[in-house]
Amino acid sequence: MTQNTQQFASDNYAGICPEAWAAMQDANQGYVPAYGDDIWTTKASDAFRTLFETDCEIFFAFNGTAANALALASLCQSYNSVICSAVAHVETDECGAPEFFSNGSKLLTVPTQGGKLTPEAIRSLATGRSDIHFPKPRAVTITQPTETGQVYTLEEIRAISAVCRDLGLRLHMDGARFANACAALGCSPAEMTWQSGVDVLCFGGTKNGMAVGEAILFFDPKLSEGFDYRCKQAGQLASKMRFLAAPWVGILESGAWLRNGRSANAAAAHLAGQIRPLEGLELMFPVEANAVFLKAPAALLDGLREKGWRFYTFIGGGARFMFAWNADLAQVDALAEDIRQLHAAL
Repeated sequence: MTQNTQQFASDNYAGICPEAWAAMQDANQGYVPAYGDDIWTTKASDAFRTLFETDCEIFFAFNGTAANALALASLCQSYNSVICSAVAHVETDECGAPEFFSNGSKLLTVPTQGGKLTPEAIRSLATGRSDIHFPKPRAVTITQPTETGQVYTLEEIRAISAVCRDLGLRLHMDGARFANACAALGCSPAEMTWQSGVDVLCFGGTKNGMAVGEAILFFDPKLSEGFDYRCKQAGQLASKMRFLAAPWVGILESGAWLRNGRSANAAAAHLAGQIRPLEGLELMFPVEANAVFLKAPAALLDGLREKGWRFYTFIGGGARFMFAWNADLAQVDALAEDIRQLHAAL
């Protein structure tokens, strides 16, 4: 395979979508005030408020780790804890950043089916101990979609929110692939977040067709007090903020954010449909967003690698294929054909 052959190991492999690229070019004109005091940052913030149908507070960060870590830190004191799935991204893939930026707030993990938290698991962990020797639960974080590519339904989010309210916990949503979840459920961003009881959302732009950039949305403005200082202290206040903000204007106002999510999801469904009939191969998790997890004999996975395909096996040992906004169905078909040929040779 050539260097430019499309790969599906990660949706981070993809480039910038046309709408984001055009907006960055439009912003690259003349001299513009720095640190967010510019028209592009204002336009992006207003576009979010329009999309989410509410007057929320919006901040911009370079990447998802910073967005999640700073958002959770804003909800907790150092002696607090955050309840999450044992396979949540904040637990397995952020190098202790939530604990670091919160000065020690502990992540309390729950074993889960497919990465989904349940109200029962949250209540059990949150109420298991209340003595002063245990880090006091303060927040819950859910990954939407989960690390296994499954999507919380609106009913599931509302049930989690209800138990959070009952226990005095705040609800954070890690939406690195938020657009894929909206596309999968066919619901509005408002329905999936504040109307279902989510307090803070990290909306992923990087995996949705942008070069870099995540947005942190506080649906309760009181929770955002001092967050601008957290961003500055953590090195997340962009001096040329317009180049973080402008791509959001491009993808939100054009609707590309949702089209990109739908396209990526469709590519995953396309591959899954070709794998299901192959006896002896197994889809490890339901294909609900833009991820396909394939459980297959080691010989088949080795054969795919020999043919030049890249993929990760860090969840359950199966091959993970992730599909980006510009996934080429012809290339998906090429992957499926290689899987069929290797399967037939077993």
